[in-house]
Amino acid sequence: MAHCALTPVQVGVSVERIALAAFTALKSREQNLARPIITLTTDYGTNDHLVGVLKGVILTINPEVNIVDITHSVLAHDILDGALTISQAYKYFPAKTIHVVVVDPGVGTARRPILVAGDTHYFVAPDNGVLSAIYDQSESLYVWNVLSEHYFRQPVSNTFHGRDIFAPVAAWLSKSWATASFGEEITDFVRFAIPKPKTAGNTVKGIVLRTDNFGNLITNLRAEDVPALVAPDAKFTIRVGNAAVKKIIPTFAQGTAAEPFAIIGSSGYIEICVNKGNAAKTIGAGRGAEVTVELG
Repeated sequence: MAHCALTPVQVGVSVERIALAAFTALKSREQNLARPIITLTTDYGTNDHLVGVLKGVILTINPEVNIVDITHSVLAHDILDGALTISQAYKYFPAKTIHVVVVDPGVGTARRPILVAGDTHYFVAPDNGVLSAIYDQSESLYVWNVLSEHYFRQPVSNTFHGRDIFAPVAAWLSKSWATASFGEEITDFVRFAIPKPKTAGNTVKGIVLRTDNFGNLITNLRAEDVPALVAPDAKFTIRVGNAAVKKIIPTFAQGTAAEPFAIIGSSGYIEICVNKGNAAKTIGAGRGAEVTVELG
């Protein structure tokens, strides 16, 4: 059998062709894994046309996008509620998901539109602190002030930046993934501290962060903040509204009818609940209410 020796040049070309073919196959496989995902979190509600318009703008730019509604029931103009909502939802989506978060009482003012790359997810939002909890949870964080107006829908309205800036920026990002092309990197983005519990002796004070659709009061207390609450034979009293809660139980169904109890919710926060009832109405407390834990 005849043998053909390859010259150094031929070897180099062969290796380059193999590498290029492998790279092309890899990129093709990556592109076919899934459609890009864009999520929407807003305070728009669903009675008007606003949410539908966001989707129309996104699909016009990239028809291959899979759009997911996280919620459009963030409390109106409530940046903290928006920050809590997206922070409790985004990690359940695949890597490279783009999250559009529009709770924007300063729409049309000098507040900046931003693009954020945090660990494996992307966020498009106003620079008003609505991503503060994302910043707290991200080890790797890059933030750009979106300045490249050719990505915007023109003309830009003073009252609907969701349609004209945030939705189109997210859609164009899902096509190019070229984050740096959207503007300049910044480090002075707006952030605020999510309220933390405070301990003094045998007393821990927190607040109700939000009330969910069932009337459960979600506090800012976690088991790791007050380990004595979940210790065997723990003795404590949680005071909120007109209630004095003395037990944490594993499931809603184990609660006594009309009697408030505590539970460790799915997001890790301690919640005050009433089995098949509305805790907020039962105990006369809501968002911002003080929660006091007395140990012993």
